Amino acid sequence: MCLEDFSLHFSAIQDPRQSAKIAYPLFDILFASLCAMIAGAEGWSDIQEYTEGYHEWFLQQGLFKEGVPVDDTFARVISRINPKQFNLCFINWMNSVHELTQGELVAIDGKVLRGSYSPEERLSTLHLVSVYATTNKLVMGQVRTQKKSNEITAIPELIQLLNLKGTLVSIDAMGCQTQIAQKLIDVGADYLLSVKDNQKRLHRAVQNALKAQCTSPLTREKINVEQGHGRTEIRESHVISADLLNGDFPEWPELKTLGVTIGYRQEKGKLPSLEYRY
Repeated sequence: MCLEDFSLHFSAIQDPRQSAKIAYPLFDILFASLCAMIAGAEGWSDIQEYTEGYHEWFLQQGLFKEGVPVDDTFARVISRINPKQFNLCFINWMNSVHELTQGELVAIDGKVLRGSYSPEERLSTLHLVSVYATTNKLVMGQVRTQKKSNEITAIPELIQLLNLKGTLVSIDAMGCQTQIAQKLIDVGADYLLSVKDNQKRLHRAVQNALKAQCTSPLTREKINVEQGHGRTEIRESHVISADLLNGDFPEWPELKTLGVTIGYRQEKGKLPSLEYRY
């Protein structure tokens, strides 16, 4: 990790503490916390332990001259940082250190943070929408939403913040929206959107267009077989031109192809399943 690059992008974060009461600079705490998290730290105690273990190295970088703070200090300082400001700095930093290549697959997906759900407080569930560069296995950006339906508004925000030019962006059915497709085209990206009954008319049209492919005999060239741990998975994929649909769906910008993946799954002791993903 380049210390200069980190400083360039994170020095803009405002320190919420009173200057007279600062014993440990905000930059030191931020940098050590991020290093520790990359190294596998899962909590504040881990971050303190990591910083103590590498204190000599941090001193060589001019950090933690007054010693290493306790875990409560790490937690207290980080919790007071403006999260939106930090997120913007993080995204800008990712844009600077990670160069997306032409045609690279980028996945945008929403997940519920494990352990955030409380039966007593349904609103406590934390939804995160993340942008993931599949080649380098790197999360490029992330925003929080109050519920899954808010992903539709969070996705354009992430698209605007990140440099996605030349990439192929895949999104699940929640993101199958004309405004999201247009946003991706506007920034120079291509889109690969899953379609389900939240776009019922489009879903039916895609199903009908690919009906012949779904009923055609299997060939070795079209299937992928994976076996192991008592499980067998067979996947078959078909792609056709979208020319037949363009006249009926002019609102979908630059619509070029339609595709289906047929998945057969057999697990030991369970009934087999067959799934069509358009």
